[in-house]
Amino acid sequence: MSKIKKIGVLTSGGDAPGMNAAIRAVTRAGINNGFEVYGIRMGYQGMIEGDIFKMESQDVSGIIQKGGTFLQTARSIEFYELEGRKKAYEQLHKFGIGAVVVIGGDGSFTGANYMTQESDISVIGIPGTIDNDLFGTDYTIGYDTALNTVTDAVDKIRDTASSHNRIFFVEVMGREAGFVAINSGIACGAEVIMVPRKRNQVDKVRLFLKERAAKNRSSIIIVSEGLEEGGAMDIANIIKPEFPHFDIRVSILGHIQRGGSPSNKDRVVASIMGIAAVEAIMDSQKNIMIGWKNEQVAHVPLNKTIKMHKDVSDDLLKVAEEIGTFVPRK
Repeated sequence: MSKIKKIGVLTSGGDAPGMNAAIRAVTRAGINNGFEVYGIRMGYQGMIEGDIFKMESQDVSGIIQKGGTFLQTARSIEFYELEGRKKAYEQLHKFGIGAVVVIGGDGSFTGANYMTQESDISVIGIPGTIDNDLFGTDYTIGYDTALNTVTDAVDKIRDTASSHNRIFFVEVMGREAGFVAINSGIACGAEVIMVPRKRNQVDKVRLFLKERAAKNRSSIIIVSEGLEEGGAMDIANIIKPEFPHFDIRVSILGHIQRGGSPSNKDRVVASIMGIAAVEAIMDSQKNIMIGWKNEQVAHVPLNKTIKMHKDVSDDLLKVAEEIGTFVPRK
């Protein structure tokens, strides 16, 4: 059994729907198992500044349905430096915190990995990012809600695209991975899905649209951020001169993808992960991420989550192609 008596929990990096459910689960599972649980506001910056407070079960009442993060989040430039991290460790020792649960993405886990190498603090990661791009887990908290948000938005855009015979370039988040683009594109029946790591896509999309334009058809093109050719606006400006008879529009969905009340799946998986994080601490586990593989909890070495890359599978790209979506990838 772990000798740790006090657990800290923080959220770091970009917010994601479901983070509050994870905080709630860590807090209540921790208290139910005899730990004192401390919230760390504003991520690693709050750790450095000692913005740490003891949490009781009632402190996390009424937050599971809320988007964002109850503890707030920030990116800390100071934590990039060893001196800043030393300040953070001193604050943890001051409060007697022996383990920290870090909820965030790869940047957050990079910071967590430093902690495991430079201090005696046990660190457990919970993957929280709408991008779903962390190695070692099939699923990250916030991903399902973001997909639902994108699908709903594109469904509405489709109505006006069809009514006015327009070509819409819709930019979605996802960084260099493209999971949001491919899955939302399949779900909303996009005509084209452009994902990162595929080269020379613009020329292929241009040829595809010329064939559709001959039949006077509207189109929805899902563009993932992180493309070599630029964002949706850049690509639309390249293609627009060749389609004078079409009204070409661009919609950048932006941060609406991060917000909103979390879906059922995000609430449930986040709760399971939060409890699993506390159980890992009880079992003297450390320096791991709580992953979700084949609908079950998995323990993944923290350093692997930041060293290894996770990309959209060819099988998923093939699904899109088989149902009539053009994915420029060859």
